[in-house]
Amino acid sequence: MVPPEFSHLDAAGTARMVDIGAKPVQRRRAVAEGFVSCAPATVQALRDKALPKGDVLTVARIAAIQAAKRTDELIPLCHGLPLDSVDVDFEVQDMGVAIRATASTSAKTGIEMEALTAVSVAALTVYDMCKAVDKGMVIGGIRVTEKIKE
Repeated sequence: MVPPEFSHLDAAGTARMVDIGAKPVQRRRAVAEGFVSCAPATVQALRDKALPKGDVLTVARIAAIQAAKRTDELIPLCHGLPLDSVDVDFEVQDMGVAIRATASTSAKTGIEMEALTAVSVAALTVYDMCKAVDKGMVIGGIRVTEKIKE
């Protein structure tokens, strides 16, 4: 049986960055989502903007955008991409906070890692800013929901 070829391994099995030099620049967009489960009292405090550390969702949005811009510094072998936009939306629901990030670029490779990083760091920021009042939060469901080449 022939082992499968992995794009990030050379013939000797050594990690490498994929050469995208010959690929065409394309407009690309990716959407990722995740969820932070919270206690009902935390949900109410989020809605009332009454948490001790301040405006959680504004801080989480800024953290998400900063993280998306630094994805190549966080994920080994990820190409640095010129981001055209990163949009982060939150929906405070009865059971917690739904997070959705949309990242777009004109580049030679995909942008799903930037969208995933944005959602992940937004969720971590919500967790950090609410942990003093809610020890039972759970982060989950982080996934790519759309990947589009235009």
